[in-house]
Amino acid sequence: MIKPVIGFIGLGLMGGNMVENLQNRGYELVVMDLNKDAVATVLARGKAQEAASPKELAEKSDIVMLCLTTSEVVEKIVYGDNGVLAGIKEGAVLIDFGTSIPASTRKIGADLAKKGAGMVDAPLGRTPAHAKDGLLNIMAAGDKETFEKVKPVLEDQGENIFYLGALGAGHVTKLINNFMGMTTVCTMSQAFAVADRAGVDREQLYDIMSTGPSNSPFMGFCKNYAVDGVSDLGFSINNANKDLGYFLKMAEDMGTRAEIAEGTSHHLQAAVDAGMGNGNVPEIFDYFMKLEA
Repeated sequence: MIKPVIGFIGLGLMGGNMVENLQNRGYELVVMDLNKDAVATVLARGKAQEAASPKELAEKSDIVMLCLTTSEVVEKIVYGDNGVLAGIKEGAVLIDFGTSIPASTRKIGADLAKKGAGMVDAPLGRTPAHAKDGLLNIMAAGDKETFEKVKPVLEDQGENIFYLGALGAGHVTKLINNFMGMTTVCTMSQAFAVADRAGVDREQLYDIMSTGPSNSPFMGFCKNYAVDGVSDLGFSINNANKDLGYFLKMAEDMGTRAEIAEGTSHHLQAAVDAGMGNGNVPEIFDYFMKLEA
């Protein structure tokens, strides 16, 4: 069976490993990234070419994949001069693997549909190491026919593929997941900071709490930093801050408020303002340790 040609924009740590996995599985790639070293690494493996523009990449691809940082960047790549929308072929599919605002995703999907192209939002779970081995968790959404068309490729990239329904549901689910995760990290990090101020041993607090229902992998990441000084959750405060902002925008678009998320977002933004944005999320413990009334 002939494999589709994959156009891939965004060769960062996650995207670069996803492309390596696709190349190892015999796919032909057309790629773009501002980092020319990352592009050169892909080209050196063979069966790949660089596109000069998103339009050219879309013209040469059966499936266009985006692994980008923000909805704003996605819209620029899709709608900009020589963008994906200008070049996408009838019957092609755009897959957005990033974490984007659902309303933006639905708008892009509607505009692609006018050109006879489909869209799937497919945000990711797990790490770049899982991406290299094709073992990601993928939260996919879009009309069922479009999803089924790209499902074999998604199965080459993920161990667990979840189909969530109409376009945008993947990004909704990802934002809810990140709201829960980042709120847990902020809560546990502040718990360690308050314990320290109260004279309670942080490791003993963890030993007690981890034997009960509050235990979770996120609690472990927080303990690793607050107690052991090891920062091993590879997700930055900047990214968490962006995702919580998107979650709040989504809630606003739904006509509701998410006051717990507002609290999490406040602390993440304060940590960013304090120059901590590039640190991993459990490092927000340092912000809480310095927080004054």
